[in-house]
Amino acid sequence: MSTTADRVAIVTGGSGGIGRDCSLRLAADGIAVVVHYSANQDRAQQTVRDIEATGGRAIAVGGDVADERDMAELFDAGQRAFGGVDVLVHTAGVMPLAPIAEVELDTFDRVQRTNVRGTFVVDQLAAQRMRAGGAIVNFSTSVTRLQIPGYGAYAASKGAVEAITLILARELRGRDITVNALAPGPTATPLFFEGKSQEQIDGIAASNPMGRLGTPGDIAEAVAFLAGPARWVNGQILYVNGGAA
Repeated sequence: MSTTADRVAIVTGGSGGIGRDCSLRLAADGIAVVVHYSANQDRAQQTVRDIEATGGRAIAVGGDVADERDMAELFDAGQRAFGGVDVLVHTAGVMPLAPIAEVELDTFDRVQRTNVRGTFVVDQLAAQRMRAGGAIVNFSTSVTRLQIPGYGAYAASKGAVEAITLILARELRGRDITVNALAPGPTATPLFFEGKSQEQIDGIAASNPMGRLGTPGDIAEAVAFLAGPARWVNGQILYVNGGAA
């Protein structure tokens, strides 16, 4: 495996929320970061500036995670800027909420396109291009265990992400590339807060054994573990939720 100073990570959805914290955390370990964004170029560029301000290396690259041409360019950009790709952290996703009986099928299709096809596209490229000693970190959700009403379309997409993760880990036998997925619980991000009352938020936080919501930094620590020293953790779904499930 290359030294930390030589490693290069792509972080999809790296412009905000969990992705931003993952980008900053990996950069703190000396890893060069390709900060991917879908729509918010300004936030991605700010993440790059924040990394560079502490002596790190980073670039921002836009694109649709479900578009194989956009994502091929994302990997090409990492190759051009830093010489290759060693880590993929795939945080990008969407989470519209509604009961299964009420979800518009167009919404369901959008969730599956972004969350399932998007994961498949970037994992496929990582499997083709990643250097030995690499790490693929996908994102599932603890909702697959918590079974919270309203999350049907989202949880369905993340069940597929888990299947992709576990099978790819076995398919990469002999490549020295680990493939795992993190399954965060409720985490204090704009995506989580959207559409929830303060009473709902407080209730969810109080139900956790740790008495609080997770933070993006909590999740980023687990990502840094899988992206770096955790070479014997492979083909696993890690529930990072403070004991919620």
